[in-house]
Order: sequence, then structure tokens, then C-alpha cells
Amino acid sequence: MAQTNSFDITTGVDLQEVDNAVNQAQKEIAQRYDFKGSKATIDFSRGDGKITLTADDDFRMRALFDVLQGKLIKRGVPVKNLDIGDVKPAGGDTVRREVGLKMSLDGDTAKKVVAAIKDAKMKKVQAAIQGDQVRVSSPSRDELQAVMQLLRGKDFGVELKFGNYR
Repeated sequence: MAQTNSFDITTGVDLQEVDNAVNQAQKEIAQRYDFKGSKATIDFSRGDGKITLTADDDFRMRALFDVLQGKLIKRGVPVKNLDIGDVKPAGGDTVRREVGLKMSLDGDTAKKVVAAIKDAKMKKVQAAIQGDQVRVSSPSRDELQAVMQLLRGKDFGVELKFGNYR
């Protein structure tokens, strides 16, 4: 019987890199002149996978988010995996925004990935959803490479990671 090769498709962010980016952003906010005397804060809840931004007004909120986003990009955190919430009024004349981190493939995204593989009509390629990942298998390694190229060219709203290649 022919040997079957496979790989897994997942997503996620490195929480340590997010923590480092938040710390760098907090240091920059403490130094910047336009944030002097303001109530601008960034809180990272590692357990919940949420970043909470608090600022005095909408203008400072945009500047605060730009600083955080720049630091995340420099640290190599995929910005596609941020679930950016709306700016909401909070107590004490401040505004708040919650940014969630997408740590795993949700059901809808996994179904879209499998549908994209099936629509490509590649022979002998199997795709199966296994919890929060998608396993793609085929006897041909070339076909698996073609699937990776196909998926890199499409936008699923999250950064796809290919691992466990056997």
C-alpha cells in the first residue's frame, strides 16, 4: 500500500511575543508627549487572550492602537489574528476597546479551508477537520505542496500555519 503523507493547518499567536509588544507599547506611551497626563493604558490578559485599550478620547485611542499595532508587527505577531472590537465609552470620560486574539481555527474558518481544498479538485487529496485544526493528506508530496501554495494565496481572515509535515 502507498505511503500517505500529511500536514496540519492551524493558527495562533505567540503569547510571549504579544506580551513583549504590549510592554514595548506601554514604554512608548509613557515617553510620548501627546500622552502626557492622559489615562491611556494597555492591559494584556494572557489567560483570556484579550488586550484592553483605555484612552481619554477617540483621537488618543486611535494613536494608542497604532502604537500597539506597530509593536505587534515588529514582533512578528500576525495582525490578521486580532479580533478588533468597537470603541465603547467607559467610566470617567474614557473610551475602551477590546482586542481579542484568535488562538485556534473556528468551525467556519476550518470549513472554508476544507471547501477551498475540495474546490481545487486535486486528485487523491483528503482534508479532514480535527478539533481546532485541519489535517490534509495525500500519497503525493507534490500535491501537498500545491495545497499549501493554494491556501497561501487565499484570505481566510486568519494567518494559517502549516505544521506536522510527514
